[in-house]
Amino acid sequence: MTHLDEAPRSEKAVAPAQGREKKLPGRDRLTVITMVAIPLVLVVLLVWVPALLSVALSFGKWNGFGDIDTIEWVGVQNYKDIFTIYPAFWPAVQHNLIWLGFLFLFPTVLGMLLAVVLDREMRGSRFYQTAFYMPVVLSLALIGFIWQLFYSRDQGLINQVFHSEVDWYGDPDINLWAVLVATAWRHTGYIMLIYLAGLKGIDASLREAAAVDGANEVRTFFSVIFPVMRPINMVVVVIVVIESLRAFDLVWVINKGRNGLEVIGALVAQNVIGEATRYGFGSALAVIMMLISSVFITIYLRTVFREERQR
Repeated sequence: MTHLDEAPRSEKAVAPAQGREKKLPGRDRLTVITMVAIPLVLVVLLVWVPALLSVALSFGKWNGFGDIDTIEWVGVQNYKDIFTIYPAFWPAVQHNLIWLGFLFLFPTVLGMLLAVVLDREMRGSRFYQTAFYMPVVLSLALIGFIWQLFYSRDQGLINQVFHSEVDWYGDPDINLWAVLVATAWRHTGYIMLIYLAGLKGIDASLREAAAVDGANEVRTFFSVIFPVMRPINMVVVVIVVIESLRAFDLVWVINKGRNGLEVIGALVAQNVIGEATRYGFGSALAVIMMLISSVFITIYLRTVFREERQR
C-alpha cells in the first residue's frame, strides 16, 4: 500500500514541473532583447520616421533653406497641383503602368520558364543559373552603362550591326522600350531564382500522382505545380509592383527621367534634389508612390495571414 500511494504522488509532483515554462537566463534574455531592439530602432529611425516626415512635409511648401519655421503649410494644395497642373505626372503614371505590364508579361514569364527548365537538373544547370542571375547583383545604374554599349547612336553594337543611326536612348518614341529591355535582362534572373527555390520545395509525390493520372508535363505544371506555388506567386506579384514603382536608377542615369522617360520616382528626385528643390511637392509625389505600393503590400499580407489562420 505504501508503494502504491507513493506512485500517484510522484506523478502529481512531476506534472506541474512539466507544465512550467522554462525561463531564459538573464544573459540570454538580454541577448534576445538586443537582437529585437536594434533592428526595431533602425527600422523606426530609417523607415518610419522619414516616411511620417514626408507625409507631414507633403502638406507644405519648403525649398530646404531656412529653419522648419519657414515651411508654409498649404494643406492639400500640392496634391491638387500634381493631379491638375503638373504636366509630367500623368505621363509618368502611364510609363509606370507600362513598366508594370511589361515586367509581368515578359521577364516574369521568361523567368518562370527558365526556372522550370533548370529545375530538371539538366547538365550545366549550375552554370546557367549563375549566368542568368549575374545581372541581378549589378546596380541598375551600371546596367544602364552596359546597355549604352548596345544602344549608342554612334558606336553602339546594334547600330553597327544593322548599319543604322537610331538614337535608342534619345528618341522619346522608343527610349522607354529600350530601357525596358535592359530592365528585363536584370529582372528575369531575379524571378527565375525565386521560382526555382519554390520548385525545389514541392513534394515530388505531386508530380508522380499527376503522371499516374496521365497528365503531361504542361498540364501537371498549370494544374498541380502552379497552384501549389501560390505563396511564391504572391511574392512575385508584390516584387513586380514594387520594382515598377521603384523604376528610377536606369532612367536617371540616361536622361534624369525626361524626354519620354518620365517615371514617378524620377519626378520625386527632380523636385527634391533637382533645380526646383520643392521638398513639399516632391514629398507629395513620394506619398502617392507609398500609397500605391501599400495597397498591393496590404493585399499580400492579408492573403498570407488568411492562409496562416486556415492551417
